Amino acid sequence: MHGSNDHALSASKNETRMGLAALLTGAFMLVELAGGIVANSLALIADAGHMLTDFAALGLAWFAFRLMRHPADWKRTYGFDRFQVLVAFTNGLALFVIAAWIVYEAIHRLIDGDAHVAGGIMVAIGLAGLVVNIVAFLLLRGADRENLNVRGAALHVLGDLLGSVAALIAGGVIMATGWTPIDPLLSVLVAMIILRSGWFVVVESAHILLESAPSEFDTRRIAPDLVSNIEGVDEVHHVHVWSLTQARRVATLHAVVKRAANIEEVIRNIKTRLNREFGLDHITVEVEYGRCADQIFPNYREPS
Repeated sequence: MHGSNDHALSASKNETRMGLAALLTGAFMLVELAGGIVANSLALIADAGHMLTDFAALGLAWFAFRLMRHPADWKRTYGFDRFQVLVAFTNGLALFVIAAWIVYEAIHRLIDGDAHVAGGIMVAIGLAGLVVNIVAFLLLRGADRENLNVRGAALHVLGDLLGSVAALIAGGVIMATGWTPIDPLLSVLVAMIILRSGWFVVVESAHILLESAPSEFDTRRIAPDLVSNIEGVDEVHHVHVWSLTQARRVATLHAVVKRAANIEEVIRNIKTRLNREFGLDHITVEVEYGRCADQIFPNYREPS
Protein backbone atom coordinates (compact mmCIF):
# COMPACT_ATOMS: atom_id res chain seq x y z
CA MET A 1 0.00 0.00 0.00
CA HIS A 2 2.85 2.34 0.81
CA GLY A 3 4.29 1.85 -2.70
CA SER A 4 0.87 2.45 -4.27
CA ASN A 5 0.44 5.67 -2.28
CA ASP A 6 3.91 6.88 -3.32
CA HIS A 7 3.08 6.09 -6.95
CA ALA A 8 -0.21 8.02 -6.71
CA LEU A 9 1.42 11.04 -5.05
CA SER A 10 4.18 11.09 -7.68
CA ALA A 11 1.62 10.88 -10.51
CA SER A 12 -0.44 13.70 -8.96
CA LYS A 13 2.65 15.91 -8.63
CA ASN A 14 3.66 15.15 -12.22
CA GLU A 15 0.15 15.94 -13.46
CA THR A 16 -0.02 19.32 -11.69
CA ARG A 17 3.42 20.48 -12.79
CA MET A 18 2.86 19.25 -16.33
CA GLY A 19 -0.45 21.12 -16.54
CA LEU A 20 1.10 24.39 -15.35
CA ALA A 21 4.02 24.05 -17.77
CA ALA A 22 1.55 23.35 -20.62
CA LEU A 23 -0.48 26.49 -19.83
CA LEU A 24 2.66 28.66 -19.71
CA THR A 25 4.00 27.23 -22.96
CA GLY A 26 0.68 27.50 -24.82
CA ALA A 27 0.08 31.11 -23.78
CA PHE A 28 3.57 32.27 -24.74
CA MET A 29 3.47 30.31 -28.01
CA LEU A 30 0.66 32.62 -29.20
CA VAL A 31 2.65 35.71 -28.15
CA GLU A 32 5.77 34.47 -29.94
CA LEU A 33 3.90 33.59 -33.12
CA ALA A 34 2.31 37.04 -33.26
CA GLY A 35 5.68 38.67 -32.59
CA GLY A 36 7.37 36.57 -35.27
CA ILE A 37 4.80 37.61 -37.87
CA VAL A 38 5.05 41.31 -36.93
CA ALA A 39 8.88 41.22 -36.81
CA ASN A 40 9.10 39.00 -39.94
CA SER A 41 11.45 36.74 -37.96
CA LEU A 42 11.78 33.09 -38.97
CA ALA A 43 13.67 32.40 -35.75
CA LEU A 44 10.67 33.54 -33.70
CA ILE A 45 8.16 31.73 -35.92
CA ALA A 46 10.34 28.59 -35.83
CA ASP A 47 10.52 28.71 -32.05
CA ALA A 48 6.76 29.31 -31.89
CA GLY A 49 6.34 26.19 -34.03
CA HIS A 50 8.57 24.32 -31.61
CA MET A 51 6.50 25.65 -28.72
CA LEU A 52 3.33 24.46 -30.47
CA THR A 53 4.65 20.90 -30.47
CA ASP A 54 5.77 21.40 -26.88
CA PHE A 55 2.31 22.61 -25.90
CA ALA A 56 0.82 19.53 -27.55
CA ALA A 57 3.46 17.33 -25.87
CA LEU A 58 2.85 18.81 -22.45
CA GLY A 59 -0.92 18.74 -22.91
CA LEU A 60 -0.91 15.10 -23.96
CA ALA A 61 1.50 14.26 -21.16
CA TRP A 62 -0.84 15.93 -18.69
CA PHE A 63 -3.75 13.93 -20.16
CA ALA A 64 -1.69 10.72 -19.90
CA PHE A 65 -1.07 11.31 -16.20
CA ARG A 66 -4.76 12.03 -15.71
CA LEU A 67 -5.70 8.86 -17.60
CA MET A 68 -3.42 6.86 -15.32
CA ARG A 69 -5.91 7.47 -12.51
CA HIS A 70 -8.27 4.98 -14.12
CA PRO A 71 -7.83 1.49 -12.67
CA ALA A 72 -7.08 -1.61 -14.72
CA ASP A 73 -10.09 -3.52 -16.05
CA TRP A 74 -10.77 -6.83 -17.80
CA LYS A 75 -9.90 -5.34 -21.21
CA ARG A 76 -6.78 -3.48 -20.08
CA THR A 77 -5.33 -5.66 -17.35
CA TYR A 78 -2.25 -3.43 -16.96
CA GLY A 79 -4.32 -0.23 -16.89
CA PHE A 80 -3.51 2.91 -18.88
CA ASP A 81 0.07 3.51 -17.77
CA ARG A 82 1.58 2.78 -21.18
CA PHE A 83 -0.49 5.54 -22.81
CA GLN A 84 2.15 8.00 -21.58
CA VAL A 85 4.82 6.09 -23.54
CA LEU A 86 2.69 6.21 -26.69
CA VAL A 87 2.27 9.97 -26.17
CA ALA A 88 6.04 10.41 -25.81
CA PHE A 89 6.65 8.45 -29.03
CA THR A 90 4.07 10.52 -30.95
CA ASN A 91 5.51 13.79 -29.66
CA GLY A 92 9.01 12.75 -30.67
CA LEU A 93 7.88 12.06 -34.24
CA ALA A 94 6.13 15.45 -34.31
CA LEU A 95 9.46 17.10 -33.50
CA PHE A 96 10.97 15.61 -36.67
CA VAL A 97 8.22 17.18 -38.80
CA ILE A 98 8.52 20.65 -37.28
CA ALA A 99 12.34 20.57 -37.58
CA ALA A 100 12.10 19.67 -41.28
CA TRP A 101 9.70 22.60 -41.87
CA ILE A 102 12.04 25.04 -40.10
CA VAL A 103 15.04 23.96 -42.21
CA TYR A 104 12.95 24.19 -45.41
CA GLU A 105 11.84 27.74 -44.59
CA ALA A 106 15.37 28.79 -43.58
CA ILE A 107 16.84 27.58 -46.89
CA HIS A 108 14.20 29.53 -48.82
CA ARG A 109 14.98 32.70 -46.88
CA LEU A 110 18.70 32.34 -47.47
CA ILE A 111 18.12 31.79 -51.22
CA ASP A 112 15.68 34.68 -51.55
CA GLY A 113 18.09 37.12 -49.93
CA ASP A 114 17.77 39.62 -47.12
CA ALA A 115 14.36 40.44 -45.70
CA HIS A 116 13.46 43.16 -43.23
CA VAL A 117 13.51 41.75 -39.70
CA ALA A 118 12.61 43.84 -36.65
CA GLY A 119 15.48 43.11 -34.29
CA GLY A 120 14.00 45.08 -31.39
CA ILE A 121 10.83 42.98 -31.30
CA MET A 122 12.94 39.81 -31.48
CA VAL A 123 14.99 40.88 -28.45
CA ALA A 124 11.89 41.79 -26.40
CA ILE A 125 10.10 38.51 -27.17
CA GLY A 126 13.31 36.53 -26.76
CA LEU A 127 13.75 37.94 -23.24
CA ALA A 128 10.14 37.19 -22.32
CA GLY A 129 10.45 33.68 -23.74
CA LEU A 130 13.60 33.09 -21.75
CA VAL A 131 11.79 33.90 -18.50
CA VAL A 132 8.74 31.75 -19.40
CA ASN A 133 10.86 28.76 -20.40
CA ILE A 134 13.03 28.97 -17.28
CA VAL A 135 9.88 28.89 -15.12
CA ALA A 136 8.47 25.94 -17.12
CA PHE A 137 11.79 24.08 -16.92
CA LEU A 138 11.98 24.57 -13.15
CA LEU A 139 8.42 23.27 -12.83
CA LEU A 140 9.36 20.07 -14.64
CA ARG A 141 12.62 19.68 -12.72
CA GLY A 142 10.48 19.45 -9.60
CA ALA A 143 8.54 16.51 -11.07
CA ASP A 144 9.66 12.87 -11.30
CA ARG A 145 12.64 13.05 -13.67
CA GLU A 146 12.77 9.24 -14.00
CA ASN A 147 9.44 9.36 -15.84
CA LEU A 148 9.83 9.25 -19.64
CA ASN A 149 7.04 11.75 -20.17
CA VAL A 150 8.61 14.23 -17.75
CA ARG A 151 12.04 13.81 -19.31
CA GLY A 152 10.64 14.22 -22.82
CA ALA A 153 8.72 17.34 -21.80
CA ALA A 154 11.80 18.79 -20.09
CA LEU A 155 13.78 18.26 -23.31
CA HIS A 156 11.07 20.10 -25.25
CA VAL A 157 11.17 23.04 -22.84
CA LEU A 158 14.98 23.10 -22.84
CA GLY A 159 14.85 23.32 -26.63
CA ASP A 160 12.46 26.27 -26.30
CA LEU A 161 14.78 27.93 -23.83
CA LEU A 162 17.70 27.63 -26.25
CA GLY A 163 15.41 28.89 -29.03
CA SER A 164 14.71 32.01 -26.99
CA VAL A 165 18.45 32.50 -26.55
CA ALA A 166 18.86 32.15 -30.34
CA ALA A 167 16.15 34.77 -30.93
CA LEU A 168 17.88 37.11 -28.48
CA ILE A 169 21.23 36.69 -30.25
CA ALA A 170 19.70 37.10 -33.72
CA GLY A 171 17.78 40.21 -32.66
CA GLY A 172 20.90 41.73 -31.10
CA VAL A 173 23.01 41.05 -34.21
CA ILE A 174 20.34 42.53 -36.50
CA MET A 175 20.01 45.64 -34.32
CA ALA A 176 23.80 46.10 -34.18
CA THR A 177 24.78 45.22 -37.77
CA GLY A 178 21.61 44.84 -39.86
CA TRP A 179 22.81 41.37 -40.99
CA THR A 180 19.49 39.53 -41.35
CA PRO A 181 20.81 36.09 -42.50
CA ILE A 182 21.56 35.45 -38.82
CA ASP A 183 17.80 34.92 -38.36
CA PRO A 184 17.38 31.83 -40.64
CA LEU A 185 20.83 30.51 -39.69
CA LEU A 186 19.96 30.46 -36.00
CA SER A 187 16.55 28.99 -36.80
CA VAL A 188 18.42 26.00 -38.31
CA LEU A 189 20.33 25.70 -35.02
CA VAL A 190 16.98 25.56 -33.21
CA ALA A 191 15.87 22.83 -35.65
CA MET A 192 18.96 20.77 -34.82
CA ILE A 193 18.18 21.09 -31.11
CA ILE A 194 14.63 19.93 -31.83
CA LEU A 195 15.88 16.95 -33.84
CA ARG A 196 18.25 15.87 -31.09
CA SER A 197 15.49 16.09 -28.48
CA GLY A 198 13.07 14.19 -30.70
CA TRP A 199 15.58 11.44 -31.47
CA PHE A 200 16.20 10.55 -27.82
CA VAL A 201 12.49 10.57 -26.95
CA VAL A 202 11.55 8.40 -29.97
CA VAL A 203 14.35 5.87 -29.38
CA GLU A 204 13.57 5.43 -25.68
CA SER A 205 9.80 5.26 -26.08
CA ALA A 206 10.08 2.87 -29.06
CA HIS A 207 12.34 0.64 -26.95
CA ILE A 208 9.54 0.34 -24.38
CA LEU A 209 6.77 -0.09 -26.98
CA LEU A 210 8.74 -2.95 -28.57
CA GLU A 211 8.80 -4.59 -25.12
CA SER A 212 12.58 -4.74 -25.12
CA ALA A 213 14.49 -5.25 -21.90
CA PRO A 214 15.33 -1.97 -20.11
CA SER A 215 18.48 -0.54 -21.71
CA GLU A 216 20.50 -0.67 -18.46
CA PHE A 217 19.32 -4.22 -17.73
CA ASP A 218 21.36 -7.35 -18.63
CA THR A 219 18.86 -10.24 -18.63
CA ARG A 220 21.74 -12.74 -19.00
CA ARG A 221 22.64 -12.17 -15.34
CA ILE A 222 19.29 -13.39 -13.97
CA ALA A 223 19.53 -17.16 -14.56
CA PRO A 224 23.02 -17.73 -13.08
CA ASP A 225 22.24 -15.37 -10.21
CA LEU A 226 19.11 -17.31 -9.21
CA VAL A 227 20.75 -20.72 -9.57
CA SER A 228 23.66 -19.57 -7.38
CA ASN A 229 21.58 -17.86 -4.70
CA ILE A 230 18.23 -19.68 -4.43
CA GLU A 231 18.32 -23.07 -2.72
CA GLY A 232 16.41 -25.77 -4.62
CA VAL A 233 16.75 -24.15 -8.08
CA ASP A 234 18.66 -26.26 -10.64
CA GLU A 235 18.06 -24.21 -13.78
CA VAL A 236 16.37 -21.00 -14.96
CA HIS A 237 15.35 -20.37 -18.58
CA HIS A 238 12.82 -18.57 -20.78
CA VAL A 239 13.65 -15.31 -18.99
CA HIS A 240 11.74 -12.30 -20.34
CA VAL A 241 11.97 -8.77 -18.95
CA TRP A 242 10.21 -5.72 -20.36
CA SER A 243 8.81 -2.36 -19.29
CA LEU A 244 5.22 -1.17 -19.19
CA THR A 245 6.61 2.28 -18.44
CA GLN A 246 10.04 3.37 -17.27
CA ALA A 247 8.98 2.82 -13.67
CA ARG A 248 7.12 -0.50 -14.10
CA ARG A 249 9.22 -3.54 -15.03
CA VAL A 250 7.70 -6.96 -15.68
CA ALA A 251 9.44 -10.36 -15.78
CA THR A 252 8.52 -13.97 -16.50
CA LEU A 253 10.73 -17.04 -16.21
CA HIS A 254 10.77 -20.83 -15.91
CA ALA A 255 12.55 -22.35 -12.91
CA VAL A 256 13.53 -26.05 -12.80
CA VAL A 257 13.51 -27.04 -9.12
CA LYS A 258 14.45 -30.11 -7.07
CA ARG A 259 11.51 -32.40 -6.31
CA ALA A 260 12.16 -32.12 -2.58
CA ALA A 261 12.04 -28.30 -2.68
CA ASN A 262 9.30 -26.30 -0.99
CA ILE A 263 7.66 -24.69 -4.05
CA GLU A 264 6.04 -21.76 -2.23
CA GLU A 265 9.32 -20.92 -0.53
CA VAL A 266 11.29 -21.16 -3.79
CA ILE A 267 8.88 -18.83 -5.61
CA ARG A 268 8.92 -16.36 -2.71
CA ASN A 269 12.72 -16.38 -2.61
CA ILE A 270 12.98 -15.91 -6.40
CA LYS A 271 10.66 -12.90 -6.31
CA THR A 272 12.43 -11.40 -3.32
CA ARG A 273 15.83 -11.81 -5.00
CA LEU A 274 14.65 -10.29 -8.28
CA ASN A 275 13.11 -7.35 -6.47
CA ARG A 276 16.16 -6.59 -4.34
CA GLU A 277 18.89 -7.25 -6.89
CA PHE A 278 17.19 -6.25 -10.15
CA GLY A 279 14.40 -3.87 -9.14
CA LEU A 280 11.61 -6.04 -10.59
CA ASP A 281 8.22 -5.91 -8.89
CA HIS A 282 5.81 -7.80 -11.17
CA ILE A 283 7.18 -11.32 -11.64
CA THR A 284 5.59 -14.53 -12.89
CA VAL A 285 7.45 -17.78 -12.13
CA GLU A 286 6.64 -21.11 -13.81
CA VAL A 287 7.98 -24.03 -11.78
CA GLU A 288 9.09 -27.19 -13.59
CA TYR A 289 10.61 -30.57 -12.77
CA GLY A 290 13.11 -31.81 -15.34
CA ARG A 291 11.88 -31.09 -18.89
CA CYS A 292 10.33 -27.79 -19.93
CA ALA A 293 6.52 -27.96 -20.16
CA ASP A 294 6.62 -25.87 -23.37
CA GLN A 295 8.02 -28.87 -25.27
CA ILE A 296 4.42 -29.81 -26.09
CA PHE A 297 4.26 -26.87 -28.54
CA PRO A 298 5.25 -27.55 -32.19
CA ASN A 299 7.39 -24.37 -32.44
CA TYR A 300 9.25 -25.00 -29.19
CA ARG A 301 12.92 -24.05 -29.13
CA GLU A 302 15.40 -25.21 -26.52
CA PRO A 303 16.01 -22.45 -23.96
CA SER A 304 19.37 -20.75 -24.22
